[in-house]
Amino acid sequence: MDVLSAIEGRRSIRKYSSKKVEDEKLKKVLEAARLSPSARNTQAWKFIVVKDPDKIKKIGDTTQSSQFLSEAPCVIVACGADPQSIMRCGQLRHTVDLSIATAYLILEAYEQGLGTCWIGSYDEQKVKEILNIPKGVRVVALTPLGYPAETPDARFRKSLDEIVCYETYN
Repeated sequence: MDVLSAIEGRRSIRKYSSKKVEDEKLKKVLEAARLSPSARNTQAWKFIVVKDPDKIKKIGDTTQSSQFLSEAPCVIVACGADPQSIMRCGQLRHTVDLSIATAYLILEAYEQGLGTCWIGSYDEQKVKEILNIPKGVRVVALTPLGYPAETPDARFRKSLDEIVCYETYN
């Protein structure tokens, strides 16, 4: 599968089968995140793999997505280990780096026949308590990971003419 096909085919999955994710597939998904670019190649991140159903339920309870997140056999928590670092352009390095890494992770999951759903609505402090994440580390994203139990239709996307301009913003 080529990259554009993966981007076109990937969907946010909100229903998961109970089938466990094989370690080989999980490793490939995590490898995609590891190989993603980061500002100044700092790689100041940690990916916490959660498989314990009780912890997954507790994490789910901190989100607005608790029902489907709790069904997944695995949850990956993307954490930024250098949250004070700001790029010259003014953006927080950990947010940008982990957004890229999580996108790579999500695309490789699709390639492996797995489903994901980017979760950004959660109680960070509660997630940190559940997973013993130290002070000074930020939780940037959560994603359930598992075999899809649904096949959602493609969602609306604006045309290129609506989102692209050349040379100046217009």
